[in-house]
Amino acid sequence: MVLLLFHYIPLLGNVIAFQDYQPYIGILHSPWNGLKNFEVLFNGDDQFLHALINTLELTLIQVVFVFPAPILLALALNSLVSERIKKWVQNVLYLPHFLSWVVVVALFQQLLGNGGMLNLFLQAHDMGTWNIIGNPELFKTLLTSQVIWKDSGWGTILFLAALSRVDNDLYEAAAMDGAGRWRQTWHVTLPALRGLVILLLILRLGDALSVGFEQILLQQGGVGLENSEVLDTYVYNHGLIGGDWGVSAAVGLVKGVVGVVLVLGANKIAHFFGEEGVYRS
Repeated sequence: MVLLLFHYIPLLGNVIAFQDYQPYIGILHSPWNGLKNFEVLFNGDDQFLHALINTLELTLIQVVFVFPAPILLALALNSLVSERIKKWVQNVLYLPHFLSWVVVVALFQQLLGNGGMLNLFLQAHDMGTWNIIGNPELFKTLLTSQVIWKDSGWGTILFLAALSRVDNDLYEAAAMDGAGRWRQTWHVTLPALRGLVILLLILRLGDALSVGFEQILLQQGGVGLENSEVLDTYVYNHGLIGGDWGVSAAVGLVKGVVGVVLVLGANKIAHFFGEEGVYRS
């Protein structure tokens, strides 16, 4: 019931992508304008193109660097012999996930901002300053590091659960055949994670064009829209702030359709390689 009320029923609001929507007269009375709102996708609007390029760049960066981080961390945790140390490390790594992005951004500003701990230390030792927060060239690197720090620990839960189901006899048999730690990881551990990795990657592709709305919105002021605008913030800035509801809805609708296509395509590829994927066709 909650899923129906808060997820499926609001989808009906996508009709404003085909209207000249005016909030004060509502959906039922706003005039229809066909595909006019979608023209921004094809007419080379500079702000939209900047948002699209930044979104695609961040998507690629996060798939390459953020997605594997929990896997590598889970493998490192699984190699710990002491269960007490493993649980303590897990608890420490889980904590950042429960912090809001407001707190995370504030922490990074206190550490890496112009008046943060790092620059105060450098100034105290006559080493100049290092401009990280507010530097457009480092903005995407900063976003990526924040995501890894905040969510990698929490992401290890599923991978550690999968690793706990690996039969120890497989490791013993591999060791008897002369396999060292690395060969055991390659031939036993990673194959046990393959199905889960493919499933999570497919789900990630469905949300590929969503790259951290709140995180980016909180830090846009320091680097400018050209360097930080993504599709989600474009929808917010043009819809809620600028009042261009129809165009914003059109961009959001296209983003959702692209996500569905990516999921379906990735699922077919998973079937081709013998994996179950998200569903069986």
